[in-house]
Amino acid sequence: MPKLNHTVIEAAIAGFAQQKLQIDTQIAELRAMLSSGPTETATATPEATPGKHKKFSAASRRRMALAQKERWAKIRGEVTPPAPAVEMPKPKRKFSAAGRAAIVAANKKMWARRRAAAKAVTKKV
Repeated sequence: MPKLNHTVIEAAIAGFAQQKLQIDTQIAELRAMLSSGPTETATATPEATPGKHKKFSAASRRRMALAQKERWAKIRGEVTPPAPAVEMPKPKRKFSAAGRAAIVAANKKMWARRRAAAKAVTKKV
């Protein structure tokens, strides 16, 4: 058996500690699956990976903030101010008949060029 010096032993300890941490994390995840909720060991791991945060739009965050302010005002017994007027969304934009015709014509022109180019390539071969 080769001689083990101090640095080799320290490296082995660090490696085994890392493996132990990974195993503890996996055990905690499996326990959470069994109980359909997080366990105390899952929160005890110091290097737990952070969950992904869902991104909300500015309008959604504003609505959430207003709703939270209303809930707190209700708890404190304050009179809630009337809700601000809801902004109407912009009407959906539509193509005009001329715009649609221009797009159709451009597509026909493009496909005619592509067919001509493909025909030219096949004639060369």
